[in-house]
Amino acid sequence: MTTAVVLSSQLAVNPLDAQSLLAAFGVLGVGVVMFAETGLLIGFFLPGDSLLFTAGLLCTGTGQHGVRLSLGPLLAAAALGALAGAQCGYLIGRRAGGTLLARSRSARLREGAGKAEELLARYGHAKAIVLARFVPVVRTVLNPLAGALGVPARVFTVWQIAGGLVWSLGLTLAGYALGSSVPNVDRYLLPLVALIVLVSLIPLAAELYRGRRRARTGEVRG
Repeated sequence: MTTAVVLSSQLAVNPLDAQSLLAAFGVLGVGVVMFAETGLLIGFFLPGDSLLFTAGLLCTGTGQHGVRLSLGPLLAAAALGALAGAQCGYLIGRRAGGTLLARSRSARLREGAGKAEELLARYGHAKAIVLARFVPVVRTVLNPLAGALGVPARVFTVWQIAGGLVWSLGLTLAGYALGSSVPNVDRYLLPLVALIVLVSLIPLAAELYRGRRRARTGEVRG
């Protein structure tokens, strides 16, 4: 009976909770989630930011359930999943066009598609592809949208690699650095994850502010 209870608790994985995913699947789970969130539209709800940060934190031996990950394999899995996922999403969009997004019944997914299209139109391909990495849902839908809109494959590949490495390795190393320097930091994990998500939005917010400022300046001159 006890064995059955323990087994069932291990199998009860919450896909929205980073620690639950890491306790169940470890480094492999990070790679799979990165791929699904950035390459498959069904992965838009997955906790990419918090998963990377928490995984980096757990490399220091901090956290519940005695989970400890190795930093080297974790960085490799995070980067590989994020880069391969984005490239897969782009190829899906290239072949399917906008059909998949058009058929989606998810209001959140459609909203993300609208923001992704706005990013591409306002900032151009390179900057939009990098910025999208830091915005939940947008980083899921921009990749197939870029393929559907005919963004050149070479341009997309170069900039999704640049943005993907900064995002995946940056958040993971941020978690690792914090876990290494602050004792018992897991007690404050939830507010820290919220802070990391907010910080990750700073590049987009800065670009939006500069864009609006340039637009206002142009109107005044006109």
